[in-house]
Amino acid sequence: MTMSDDDIIAPRRSRSASGSRATFSGREARGPIIDQEGHEIRPETLEQGFREFRFEFGQGNPFGNLTREQRIARLEAIAKLLDVAFILPGTNIRYGIDGLIGLIPVVGDIITTAISLWLVREARALGAPWYITARMLGNVAVDGVFGLVPFAGDAFDVMFRANMRNVRLLQRWLEKQPRI
Repeated sequence: MTMSDDDIIAPRRSRSASGSRATFSGREARGPIIDQEGHEIRPETLEQGFREFRFEFGQGNPFGNLTREQRIARLEAIAKLLDVAFILPGTNIRYGIDGLIGLIPVVGDIITTAISLWLVREARALGAPWYITARMLGNVAVDGVFGLVPFAGDAFDVMFRANMRNVRLLQRWLEKQPRI
């Protein structure tokens, strides 16, 4: 069904006296459902399409199927993003989003500390012993406590780089482990 040129230039007046607003009651539709090309879509076809288009959230962890090397590479990438992703122009000072997010008082430090704690949790899941995770937690605690100090804490975040320290601790421990 196409519109004539007259309908485009001067649209027809509504037949009802109440205006052009349509009211719908319940689930009934008025008229056929038309796709973008002007073809009619049958309601049962539409319902089938909606049943096929869905996300499966209950199928498990999307990161659960990563290999050990992929998990370590992910930890390294996140640590680099947090601590050394950018270079301050004109200097050799590297900083990451940890220093940027930390500029938001209290909330930024809580967010970056939570991400750092997740890195420690991942290290523990990779099999790091208690003394390695304890040192990692100490680095996160120092970073979190000093990061709460306005501006000076942000400078400390840039220089201390707790996440890079933690990944280095994990890598050194992993290098000493025998390959299976």
